[in-house]
Amino acid sequence: MNKTTCFAKRNLLEMTRDPLSYIFCVAFPLVMLVIMTLVNESIPNKEQSIFNIDNLAGGVIVFGQTFIMLFTALGISMDRSGSFLTRLFASPMKSRNFILGYVLPMLVIAEIQIILTMIASLIISMITGHSLSILSLPLAMITCLPSALMFISIGLIFGTLFNEKSAPGLCSVIISLGSFVGGIWFDAERTGGVLYDISKCTPFLYCTRVARCTMKLEFPVERFLYSLLIVIGSTVLLMLLAISLFKRKMRADLS
Repeated sequence: MNKTTCFAKRNLLEMTRDPLSYIFCVAFPLVMLVIMTLVNESIPNKEQSIFNIDNLAGGVIVFGQTFIMLFTALGISMDRSGSFLTRLFASPMKSRNFILGYVLPMLVIAEIQIILTMIASLIISMITGHSLSILSLPLAMITCLPSALMFISIGLIFGTLFNEKSAPGLCSVIISLGSFVGGIWFDAERTGGVLYDISKCTPFLYCTRVARCTMKLEFPVERFLYSLLIVIGSTVLLMLLAISLFKRKMRADLS
């Protein structure tokens, strides 16, 4: 456990030393939260707007998690390119120590991200007069954790398979795709048609749905529980794939 803790602390420090991590993981989601709120306030009939804070807050939480995926992939790919991991592979550390060492600090960042987004959302709700319960904050820290772990798993996969030049580009594709088919910036259900059919085939829509149900403190079985189970199932599959690929890469580098 000490090996995992030391490695996790090292990775957390590496990320906090990078100013871009503050820009993309903290500042950018909060800026989008404010911008979309200003857009919403200019809409004449906004009773059912997707940019009302109870809808927007959940979408921004998921949007922020996509950048955690980016920095996960970037961290692993850079460690691989600098031969840092190759040297550590010869140490007594096991594959689980490496994987947990990358996952745990990213989960800490995800929780901080959720807290900051929720605090900003609660302030916006008081200013705009929209209702948002403070109970949403502790609940979001629990219900949005599976989606954070899912994006971290994707980052692990990309960081293991690709170098530091390719991995961020592929993550950018997932960020754009997740924002689009996940219905973060629009109501995918109201849009309907082929786009909604595609959205239902990806886990991103269900990540957003879980977050928005939490914001509204509405937990219907057919929407919240069903969506949460899909997110958890996708997370388990992606994490197992990430672990398998990382172990295979580790054995290849040692041989």
